[in-house]
Amino acid sequence: MTESNTLEEQSGIDQLPLEALGQYLADQLPGFSGPIRATKFSGGQSNPTFRLESPSGTYVLRRQPPGKLLKSAHAVDREFRVLRALADTAVPVPQVLHLCEDRELIGSMFYIMEYCEGRIFWDAALPEVDNDQRSGIYEEMNRVLAAMHSVDIEAVGLADYGKPGNYYQRQFDRWSSQYRASEIDPIPAMDQLIEWLDGHLPGDDGRVALVHGDYRLDNIVFHPERPQATAVLDWELSTLGHPFADLAYQCMQLRMPASGEKMSGLMGVDRQALGIPSEAEYVARYCQRMGIEKIDNWAFYLAFSFFRLAAIIQGVAKRAQQGNASSKNAARMGALVDPVARFALDVIEKEY
Repeated sequence: MTESNTLEEQSGIDQLPLEALGQYLADQLPGFSGPIRATKFSGGQSNPTFRLESPSGTYVLRRQPPGKLLKSAHAVDREFRVLRALADTAVPVPQVLHLCEDRELIGSMFYIMEYCEGRIFWDAALPEVDNDQRSGIYEEMNRVLAAMHSVDIEAVGLADYGKPGNYYQRQFDRWSSQYRASEIDPIPAMDQLIEWLDGHLPGDDGRVALVHGDYRLDNIVFHPERPQATAVLDWELSTLGHPFADLAYQCMQLRMPASGEKMSGLMGVDRQALGIPSEAEYVARYCQRMGIEKIDNWAFYLAFSFFRLAAIIQGVAKRAQQGNASSKNAARMGALVDPVARFALDVIEKEY
């Protein structure tokens, strides 16, 4: 984790029992000593994440949220497993130190990892750096993505980390059913998009790789001065799947408006003037690294990424509506589903 994230003093439901935690970690981590000061990383993490400061050093604690959870949700044990498996690969990840499966200690399962000093960038146009650094950062993201998709999953013990079979068929079935379950009002653009995707699902081409599921600029810690990735974060959605899913997801985000709520895109931005590769150049560089001549059906992979994002947003809107978090929040989130679906339909119309 990094200083670039906003930190908040722990309070309320997120509060950690620091004395008991300190005693526990002293027994589990060689060289650890208390007392602990905890601050929470703010942001959208569904798994609350804290910086722990102690006389023996700085650590990061990542936990499941308190309360009742869906069976497969917030699986921090899966995150711990994949981070540990990647420790000696070309994929930069934080060193994980301990997994606590005892939910009684702090109220949920958690793991401890090293604190990674560095930079996190939220604006895809990278206004903080010069053109050479911008080019280097995008080149580094491309290198790390190819390294991730080149990991020998059997050699690192992840051969059973995902389900077999056609990844896109499974993903379509999952997200279309979840969208229907969370539908509030009919959205014709989503209906049209679902119908098109269902009729254009690619066959299983046998490509299987470790996929991150949320691979983007702000989930990577960069060296404080160099365009070098030092840690890829937030592996909650990782699984075994089709490698083009990560590539298309990243390119989808970069096609979005430059004033996004979390990570901005590059719509309308003069990439060449900033030293940022075009989408075609970025994809070609990835293909070169992976030994792929070209990617057929690129429009499908992009459209599917927009669809998945729209389905996720719809689920957030439905939960907000049901949880009385405020109907205003549900309406605000729900209003984003239609434009995201239209982005996908525009890709299909212009590029398929």
